[in-house]
Amino acid sequence: MTKPNLQVALDNNTLESALEDVREVGSIVDIVEAGTILILQEGTKAVSSMRALFPNKTIIADTKCADAGGTVAKNMADAGADWMTCICAATIPTMKAANKEISEIQVELYGNWTREDAQQWLDAGITQAIYHQSRDALLSGGSWGEKDLNKVKMLVDMGFRVSVTGGLSVDKLALFEGVNVYTFIAGRAITQADDPAKAAQAFQDELKRLWGE
Repeated sequence: MTKPNLQVALDNNTLESALEDVREVGSIVDIVEAGTILILQEGTKAVSSMRALFPNKTIIADTKCADAGGTVAKNMADAGADWMTCICAATIPTMKAANKEISEIQVELYGNWTREDAQQWLDAGITQAIYHQSRDALLSGGSWGEKDLNKVKMLVDMGFRVSVTGGLSVDKLALFEGVNVYTFIAGRAITQADDPAKAAQAFQDELKRLWGE
């Protein structure tokens, strides 16, 4: 089983602070994400700046696109993004339009979605999904549990490359041991740590311990 990727999510309010954060950890993580908050504040400049700093990294634009998929995806691709997120409530035509303009689309899972929905995404040629515990849900007292693990396993078994995100810390990674997770996404656990580089390396070390090199 391949070691999962580590992705840093940059949900900063300013490009300046995002660049400060990513300079500290960009060489340690596998994937760099221009987060939704950052893109809403700074636009495509957020993506192009990440691309300029890390020309050989996978760069994700976390747009959570719900409509105008082709236009949004082209804008993000032109700025240097490899992949872009679509919210699971987006229509299949929106996702297909986006998928034509960028290397890959990731479906970000919030709220109520079904196995039938997931099969439609696969049938549309989309093979990446992000299983998400939302920031608001976690702040309301939610936590990772068996029901989340079962949904992740279902998506993996269906053929998705599944990323997992939402309030992750190093000690929570063991919950997923033995599951073929594609990427773990961490934001504040890395960027708001006293030593972000040390925090990112701790994630990588634990991923290697649990999944091997």
